[in-house]
Amino acid sequence: MRITRWIIFGIILLVITTGLTQFGQGSYIKIKAVMSQLLLDRAWEKTQAGDQQVKPWPWADTWPLARMIIPSQNTSYILLAGDSGRTLAFGPGHHYGSVLPGEPGNSLISAHRDTHFRSLQFLKKGDELALETPGRVNKYYRIEQIQVMSANQVWVVADEDVSRLTLVTCYPFDALQPGTALRYVITAVEAGTEGELISM
Repeated sequence: MRITRWIIFGIILLVITTGLTQFGQGSYIKIKAVMSQLLLDRAWEKTQAGDQQVKPWPWADTWPLARMIIPSQNTSYILLAGDSGRTLAFGPGHHYGSVLPGEPGNSLISAHRDTHFRSLQFLKKGDELALETPGRVNKYYRIEQIQVMSANQVWVVADEDVSRLTLVTCYPFDALQPGTALRYVITAVEAGTEGELISM
């Protein structure tokens, strides 16, 4: 009888400990996400003020390059330098082999399908994107193409006369395994420049 009580007590204690651990990890991830966004916003403000390569935290190996807004979804993302796994954990990243966002040519931006670029699945051809660059030059882009292709077939159109954004994420959006063989690719072409962006 006494052994049974100890077994039951041990099981209850194990369940409570596991629950608290899971709750703590979930809370930590949410707090980390909120804090990182606040630090990224602060780094972006300093970048707009003229500072160069402002790291959001001392050990960061990335910095803000631009801010992309999706007006139809009322969302905003700070685009970061580089597209390593560490960078993509905090936001969409710019591929170093492509031109900087907003410059003439094609800028390749990638992010995870289950976090920052989950919203790409709801965009349609003709939708608009807005881009705010450090020099406070605001550009608007119109989506001209949406396609699904093999990961090893993703290519970036070289066009030095027009500013393009190529947004890439894994596909399908509801896949359970990471690193799928397909990519969801959106290409947007500059449609104009204006002095102010919609505030977010």
